[in-house]
Amino acid sequence: MLPWEPQGRDVAGADQPRAAEARLAEAVGLTASIGLVVVHTAILPLRVRRPSTLLGEGHVASQAQAIGEHRITLAIIDAALTPVQQRNLERAWGCKVIDRTGLILDIFGERAATREGTLQVELAHLEYQRSRLVRSWTHLERQRGGFGFLGGPGETQIEADRRLIDDRLVKIRKELEKVRRTRGLHRSARQRVPFPVIALVGYTNAGKSTLFNTLTGAEVTARDQLFATLDPTMRGLRLPSGRRVILSDTVGFISELPHELVEAFRATLEEVSEADVILHVRDAAHPETAAQRSDVIKVLDDMVADGTLDEGWPRRTIEVLNKADLLGGVAEVPLRPGAVAVSAISGEGLDTLKAAIDRRIAEGMELAQYDIPPQDGARLAWLYQHGEVLERADDEDAVHVTVRLLPADRARFERQG
Repeated sequence: MLPWEPQGRDVAGADQPRAAEARLAEAVGLTASIGLVVVHTAILPLRVRRPSTLLGEGHVASQAQAIGEHRITLAIIDAALTPVQQRNLERAWGCKVIDRTGLILDIFGERAATREGTLQVELAHLEYQRSRLVRSWTHLERQRGGFGFLGGPGETQIEADRRLIDDRLVKIRKELEKVRRTRGLHRSARQRVPFPVIALVGYTNAGKSTLFNTLTGAEVTARDQLFATLDPTMRGLRLPSGRRVILSDTVGFISELPHELVEAFRATLEEVSEADVILHVRDAAHPETAAQRSDVIKVLDDMVADGTLDEGWPRRTIEVLNKADLLGGVAEVPLRPGAVAVSAISGEGLDTLKAAIDRRIAEGMELAQYDIPPQDGARLAWLYQHGEVLERADDEDAVHVTVRLLPADRARFERQG
């Protein structure tokens, strides 16, 4: 069910560029992605947001009738509900009720495959559950007796639950900090090699994993399904110039991504902040592609605001309009300046994309000239492997080369000299 306010604004009061039907279709897709059967949908226009139920009395009554007729056991509200609103709707409808945040958390919980992903999802779940521990359910007000030498009146169930959650949150954060340190060591190792890192970002189901597989020959899970993969994956890729890069596939974004998830997946998003080039993959055939683009940019801008990402990220970003095959080919896709149209399924446009990545990396390279002794073939080979040799002149005393190198490569080469 989608609560919808007029003038294209959502229930949080934020500007809502999407049509109500498109937003409802996305909610249905999220629900179906974890195997739930959707038997009833509704767009519920709101005149006033009620603190007790969010919805008006008429909507609550009409949906109660529909829930009874369809024998529905789970109702999903595509908006953020307070604990009181959730409790009151469950009482009115006689079924379990979850909101958009709860639904996305359940999807992430089912998709997480690695230890890191599982920890991040559990952290988000516990943060969300902790916010639900208010004195809304009577069992939380019951007291438990004192114990040991403390005696006293004991603690209420809500206090005990909150304490257990807080203890678990501390442990998970410590474990995730180890993950971040390990990821940092891996990143340092890549910088020592070093290969440029290309990070794929984009709205969920834009085809990032399919593009990743097509470019690298990997077998990352790629299905027509929202949040098919959560954990970052890296593979090597050879560009037309001969330069070798590391391609990183990251978690997909979504509109109104719950704050708990943004915080929990900070380690994953750090891969974007460290990338030399960012590929913003879009679904060119989706009717809401412009709105999805805005949602991704908002998440990246929020990362700038909290210091996770630098302000210069747009300068190293290439917009990739995927699924061109659904529009009749890359020639039929309208493009912004600097954008590239591709089809990860047919392979059309991938050579153009690789060339664009090559150019973007080259823009960040520095021009250098070296005179290398003829007998030092190892250093010369290193320059060919890690840089772009533009000119070469050989004489009896030295091999004179003009080469473009990434700043880190240039510093490394000169330290070895």
